[in-house]
Amino acid sequence: MEIEVDKKTVNKTSCCEKNFNCLKSDKHVCCKVEYCVNNKVHFISGSDNKYCSYKKSFGHSFFCTCTVRKELFNKYGV
Repeated sequence: MEIEVDKKTVNKTSCCEKNFNCLKSDKHVCCKVEYCVNNKVHFISGSDNKYCSYKKSFGHSFFCTCTVRKELFNKYGV
């Protein structure tokens, strides 16, 4: 499957410590989206304990603020 993400979306993701591996490698494993609210708030599994500047705590849960990750989920269900 060919994955395309809008360049504006990529430009908004200026703090990616992973060097956009989610777009470069089929083998990269993104944080798992547990559920999503209105295609805007993406709650993710926080069990991996890996640091990411886009992973935010919300009570006992985590949500993702990465615009690329959110677009990947919204467009492709990845």
